[in-house]
Amino acid sequence: MFVTASSRCFADKGFPEACRLITDLEYDKVELWLDENSDHLKPSQIGNDPDGFYARFREVTRLTPVAIFLENDVDLVTMAGLSKLAKLMRITQITIPSSPLGTPFNAEIDRLHAYLKITNQDGVRLSIKTKSGQLTEDAHTAVELCQAVPGLGLTLDPSYYICGPNRSVSYDQIFPFVFHLHLRDTTSEQVQVQIGLGELDYARLISQLRREHYDRALSVDLSPSLLSDTSRPLEMRKMRMLLETLL
Repeated sequence: MFVTASSRCFADKGFPEACRLITDLEYDKVELWLDENSDHLKPSQIGNDPDGFYARFREVTRLTPVAIFLENDVDLVTMAGLSKLAKLMRITQITIPSSPLGTPFNAEIDRLHAYLKITNQDGVRLSIKTKSGQLTEDAHTAVELCQAVPGLGLTLDPSYYICGPNRSVSYDQIFPFVFHLHLRDTTSEQVQVQIGLGELDYARLISQLRREHYDRALSVDLSPSLLSDTSRPLEMRKMRMLLETLL
């Protein structure tokens, strides 16, 4: 396992500035956060010109890209471009959101099959994020989706099982399907708190991942809207040091 930082931690900055700040905090790997509603990185622009983005990325930073994280759904043409980018950059992991609660199960399966067909062609793993308000809000449903779409995995974000509507329910059944991880500290009342003040048992989490032979990224994914500019670097540094100590 290794530690990386999502560029979402600096979603309020331009991507080049985000990379500089992540490097200054002594991370050497980055997860690319894409959101059409943000000026940070837009999936439509990148998907339309993956070769151009790859060239620009190399001019911007020496960070190693390890994953792509889509905040919102994209069309299949854009996904094909992003999958091509992942192959170019030797990124092995793309995370997409699951559909909102209330979406018919079969419709979601069809959607995920279509995306997986694209990423499989480029040798890229595809996973859906566990998050409140989406079908993966319930751990059992998240697992059922993976079972119904062989080859699909989960990007586990424990915060939404600690703080969400199912906070009293075990999510241990998730671990065999985990392809990727998003981390921040959380309480049952707040989805993000200062590192060390939350309820997430990092040692137990890493132990469970090791039992499943997980050897991929632990991505620090802090929400900038819940942190001041002055505290954000300190929180990111604390999280990196905590995870590296456990590894």
